[in-house]
Formats: sequence, structure tokens, C-alpha cells
Amino acid sequence: MPDTTTPEWDLEVRPHRAIRTVRIVAAVLAAIFVFGGIVLRHGSTGVNFRVSDQIGLALFGLVLAGAVLTLTRPRVRVGKRGVVVRNIVGDNEFRWQDIRGISFPDKKSWARLELAHDEYVPMMAIRSNDRMRAAEAMDRFRELGAKYSAENQS
Repeated sequence: MPDTTTPEWDLEVRPHRAIRTVRIVAAVLAAIFVFGGIVLRHGSTGVNFRVSDQIGLALFGLVLAGAVLTLTRPRVRVGKRGVVVRNIVGDNEFRWQDIRGISFPDKKSWARLELAHDEYVPMMAIRSNDRMRAAEAMDRFRELGAKYSAENQS
């Protein structure tokens, strides 16, 4: 079920399965690189590894895991003032008069916000692999869209 949060936002949606998967992948990456850094000097490979190389490999793994964790950022907020879409980098806010609807194109992984002038914005927070959560989020989004679009026209 999509989260309902602050009074300013009637609906907040975040992906669930993708976040779980990304966290597991980040933990595995960090563990592999840290383990690799620890065991790097043990064994005869013919290469002279130093402590700084070990630390560098471990830090690289942590940075890589942190970069993978940026995939947990997607979020969609819906409220009276409009829709705020956050994918991986940055938030984009759209007013109701600029929004034409929401759709889930065939064979796509996430929904998209249909805008005026045949433009659209992908909404990575509403993902097809969340199944019923995604369907409930789409239904609730449409309810709120009908409500606030009618308010803005009067």
C-alpha cells in the first residue's frame, strides 16, 4: 500500500522490491571489495600490493556500493499543489494544470507522468515489479488527479 504522509502530500510512493534488491546488491559489492582488500596481500601473485592498495580497494567498494544505493531514491509525492517526481537525481515539481495523466506503457518497468505538449516524465517509484502496490498507487494517483484538476478549473 502506498504511504500517506504529511498533510501537504496526500500520497507518497516509493518502490519496494527494487529498494530491497538494491540494498542486497550494495551490501554484496561492499563485502566483496572489503574482503578482496583484506586478502589482497596474502598469496603470491607476482604483484607487490601494499596496505594503501588494500585500503584503496576497500574504499572503492564502499564508494561503488554508495553509488548503487542512489537507486533507492525514487519517490513520487502527490498533493494539492501538484506532483513532485524524484528519480535518481533531483526533484521535479509539476502543477496540476500541466499534467494530462499517468500511464504505464506496455513492456516498461515504470509508470510515466503525461504532461502537456506530448511530453512525459518517467516515475521510477511506481514500478511494474511491485504489482499490486503499483496498481494501488496508480488508482490513488488518478483519484487525486481528478479531485485536484477539478479544483484548479473552478
